[in-house]
Order: sequence, then structure tokens, then C-alpha cells
Amino acid sequence: MLDPYKLSMSSVLAAVLLGVTAVRATPALSSRQSITALTTTQIDVFTPYTWYASTAYCEPSQTLAWDCGSNCEANPDFQPVASGGDGDSIQYWYVGYDPSFDTVIVAHQGTNPEEMESLVTDADFFLENLDSSLFPGISSDIECHSGFADEQADTATDILAAVEQTMSQYDTTSVTMVGHSLGAAISLLDSVYLPLWLPEGTTFRTVVYGLPRVGNQAFANYVDATCDLTHINNEEDPIPICPGMFLGYIHPAGEVHIEDSGEWASCPGQDNPSTQCIVGDVPEIWDGDLDDHDGPYNGVTMGC
Repeated sequence: MLDPYKLSMSSVLAAVLLGVTAVRATPALSSRQSITALTTTQIDVFTPYTWYASTAYCEPSQTLAWDCGSNCEANPDFQPVASGGDGDSIQYWYVGYDPSFDTVIVAHQGTNPEEMESLVTDADFFLENLDSSLFPGISSDIECHSGFADEQADTATDILAAVEQTMSQYDTTSVTMVGHSLGAAISLLDSVYLPLWLPEGTTFRTVVYGLPRVGNQAFANYVDATCDLTHINNEEDPIPICPGMFLGYIHPAGEVHIEDSGEWASCPGQDNPSTQCIVGDVPEIWDGDLDDHDGPYNGVTMGC
């Protein structure tokens, strides 16, 4: 029998999704900068990371053995180090080493709509300060989605230990975070968390897909100042305009929007209002199409 609390929380999610209005960003802040189309070569650079994000939907036993069909075959030289999660209360995750890029890969599973716990997490949409024990020294002005923060906290120390082990084992100083949907949100929080604990001189990159808004203006500004972030949105996917800006949420810069034509548009600024970018293309939640959420992203559809 389903827990009435979970049912009520999933109802809250539905209400939030139906009621979101994506308030447009101030044109003076973003639309003055030119939007540029990525070349085929630039698009192809993201493909290995896309496969890594898709692989995060595979069970931990599969990722630890690196035996998960086409997802794993797309990055055949990857060396897994650790994996975990149950795909319900804790999203799947894995950590390992990519010798081609000489980097640690950290990946988190996205939202599976069939799992009630994931839906409850997405409905827990209130802004709150980050846990000071995990994010020491972070300004109290910075606030994040409480559900995403709780999900990140559940795996934070395990992820850190696995990253430290991988860096030592493979003598690398580079860390790359990937994820899709809820996994993108967790990976973005990892992008703030890990630099606080890893040695000076470590370099970081974050490539995520279908990223919902994670935090407030102060959070977005902090990410812009400290993280190398690319967040890729597919066509009319409505998830990236949730939660709504009227609730105090703002996307950091780094958006790439895949248009209906197949062109990948680099959208400067935070929540760029151009119709070539997600906020302009999907101004209201009902303008979106959830079928676009899983892709394809240059031929890769998320899932294991």
C-alpha cells in the first residue's frame, strides 16, 4: 500500500510543475551577449560525457564491473573504482578513471519517474542553507533546493573518499562531474562540495544534462565564479525551467540548448531569455515536452 505522505508529496510535485511560470531573465543581463552555434567538432567533444551520464542509470554491480552494454562500450577504457546507491532512496552513483582525459569521473543517476522516492525528492523544493559540516565557509547567503541538498549529502563522504582513492591510484589532479536530471543537480552540488576538500591545484569540470534549477541568485553567482560548468538542455524539455524563478531559483551560466533544428546554441549568462535558449523556448511548463528530457543528446538517449 502506498504511503499517503508520498502520495501527497507527489501531488505537490504535480502542482509545482503545473504552476511554474518561468520568469524571464532581465535582458540587460544576458541577451546583449551573442548566442553562438557550436560546431560539429565542439558538439562531439561532449559525447563521452553524455555516455557517462547515461551509464549512471545502470546498477552499481554493472558499473563496478564496467559491463553495461552500449553505455560502457562507449567508453571502453574506463577504470571503475567505486559505485553505490539503490536507485530509490539514494540514486545510483559511480566513480572511476578515464585515461583518455586523465580525469576522475563522478556520475549520479537521474530521476526515475517510476520510483516514488525520487518524485518525493523532487517535490521537496524549499530553499535552505547548505550543511556547514559539508560546505565549510560557504556564505549563508547561498541557498539550495532542500531535496537536492539532502540527496547530495547522502553520498557526499562516499564520493569524496572514492575520488581521493582514484586520484591517488591513477596519479591525476583532474575531476569531472556528470549527471542527468536529478543526477545533474547532485553533480552540480558536488562541484561546489569537492573543491572544498580536495588539494589545491585540483582542476574541476562539470558537464550535466536536463539540469533543474538548484539554488538562489547567490548560489548561481558562486557557481559562475568557481566552477567550469556546461549544462545541456534538449529542445522543449520543461525540467530545466523548474523550480520557477518566482520561487527564488536561478540557473548559473553555461547553458547549451539543443534546438529543434538540431543546432546546439551556446547561451551566455544566467537564464538567458532568448528563444534560442530554454527559458525563451519554454516560457511556461505547458509549453514543454517531457519526452525531450531523456534526449537524444547528439544521438545518446539517457538510460541503461
